[in-house]
Amino acid sequence: MGHNKLSESLRSVAFTTTTPFNDDCDRIRHEKLEANIKAIYDEGARVFIPCGNTGEYYSLSQKERIDVVRSTVNAVPDDATVVGGAGGSTENAIELLEAYEDIGADAAMIMYPRHTYVHEQGLIDYYQTLADATDLGIVIYKRGPLLSEAVLDTVTAFENVVAVKYAVNDVKEFSRLTETISADIVWLNGVAERYALSYALEGADGFTTGIGNFIPRPVLALSRALSADDWSRAKEIRDALRPYEAFREEAGGGAAFASAKNVPVVKRGMDLQGLYGGPVRVPLVELSNDDRNRVERYLERIKDIDYRTASST
Repeated sequence: MGHNKLSESLRSVAFTTTTPFNDDCDRIRHEKLEANIKAIYDEGARVFIPCGNTGEYYSLSQKERIDVVRSTVNAVPDDATVVGGAGGSTENAIELLEAYEDIGADAAMIMYPRHTYVHEQGLIDYYQTLADATDLGIVIYKRGPLLSEAVLDTVTAFENVVAVKYAVNDVKEFSRLTETISADIVWLNGVAERYALSYALEGADGFTTGIGNFIPRPVLALSRALSADDWSRAKEIRDALRPYEAFREEAGGGAAFASAKNVPVVKRGMDLQGLYGGPVRVPLVELSNDDRNRVERYLERIKDIDYRTASST
C-alpha cells in the first residue's frame, strides 16, 4: 500500500485488537483471532492494529508478535489496513519490521519507548534507524513526555512516517502540536471515544478504539458522525460509550496502576458478544465478579440505542 493511500485509510477509526490465549495462557488461539478479526471487518472495520497495548504487546514473544500480525493479515481482504506494533531494542524492532513487511502488513506502529535512561537525540536516532530499515509506513506512538515536540517535529519529517497516535490525555498540548509540527501527517486520537469530539475539534483525523472489538457498530457510527461534522450525534454516541471508557481507566492497586482494567474489560465484552476474548496474561489480572457484571450491565445499555441512524459517509 502506498503511503498516500495508507494515510487516507488512517483518517477513520483504527481497531486495536486483542490477542486471544488458551485457558493456560501458554498458547495463542489463532483460529479465534482470525474469527474475531473477520467479525468486526464484517461490521465495517477497515483498520486493524494488532500487537498494540490492547493486544498485550509486552506479554508476547517476538515469534508470537509476528504470528499475530500474520494471522491478522490472513483474516482480512485487500481493502483492509494492518498496522503491526513493533518496539523494544533496535535489533528487535527491525526484526519485526522486516517480518511484517514480508507478511504483507501495511504499516508498523512503533511502541512508546520504555528505556530507563533516554536522551532526546538518541530517540531521534532510534526512529531514524527504524524508518531507514523498512519501506513500511510508520506510525509514531506518543504515550508520554519522552516524545517531546522537538522529537516529533524531527521524526515526523522522515519520508515513511505517516501518522502519530497521540495517547496522552492533554488536549492543550495536542492542539499546539497540530499547529506547530511542520510535517503533513495523520493525527490519531489515541485516548479513544471519550475525548473523540475534543480531539477532532483540535485537529485529530481519526481515533483508535479498544471497545470496538465487541461493539463495533456504535464506534463506527461515532466515526461517521465526526466525519460528517454531526457534533450533536457524535456527542450522543460518546455519552453512551463514556461508562466503558471510565471503567477501563480505573486503577488496579493504587494510582500508579491506572487503566489496569483496560484489556480484561474488552475481553469480557467480547465473550459476552459471542466472540472469543479469553484470559489475560500476567502482569494483567482478570476482572472481579462485580466488574464482570458491570461489563454486562453497560453492554445492555448500549444495545438500547439505534446506531443505524447515524450519519453515513
